[in-house]
Amino acid sequence: MVAATRMVMRREADLLQRAHGDGRFRRRRPEMDAEETRALTNAAVVAARDGDGDGDALRFLYLRYADSVYSYVNSIVRNVHDAEDVTQGVFAKLPARLQHYRRQTAPFASWILRVAHNAAIDHIRSQRAIPSEFVLDAEAADDTGRERLEALRVALSRIPQGQREVLILRFVAGLSPNEVASRTGRTEKAVHALQHRARRCLRSELEALEATPTVREARAA
Repeated sequence: MVAATRMVMRREADLLQRAHGDGRFRRRRPEMDAEETRALTNAAVVAARDGDGDGDALRFLYLRYADSVYSYVNSIVRNVHDAEDVTQGVFAKLPARLQHYRRQTAPFASWILRVAHNAAIDHIRSQRAIPSEFVLDAEAADDTGRERLEALRVALSRIPQGQREVLILRFVAGLSPNEVASRTGRTEKAVHALQHRARRCLRSELEALEATPTVREARAA
């Protein structure tokens, strides 16, 4: 890593460290120039992946993106302690995961949230050993399956957050409507209504993408 870049990265990491105070997630960070952030992030990713100054690089990536990851994970797991554990796990495994990251495919900020999403879902599924109704295993899928999986992810990203949350909790985590209501602070009636609208919106988005639906009909609970 170029010495000047390392110095700037250290300086920004120190500012971020002070913003964290006691080390807990605060979902806030000092303002940074967007271009400088992208440049430092790209340099940190390369350094962390290739082992050149990875200590400074990983510290910068953690301090810059951990709050965003935590906030996103917490919106899924709805438990601050679980969200902290999942977030720490995401960054603990980051050096290995970076070997699969390609900047041309997605910005790091988007990629790390995708990693966080998968980690949060894995966490929920580990608590409930119930088969998913979404086909989400990309590695086990053939080319057609992977295309459908990507279409499903795109479609899910386009529906309202509340609807997406209910779908994930109901059909990925396997929670009952009553459990979803308890986890999200909604009434069971509201959960049923959101689920109905979400499935309709999801189907509409999949049709717009000209993708065959990958949601299996749910069995009666």
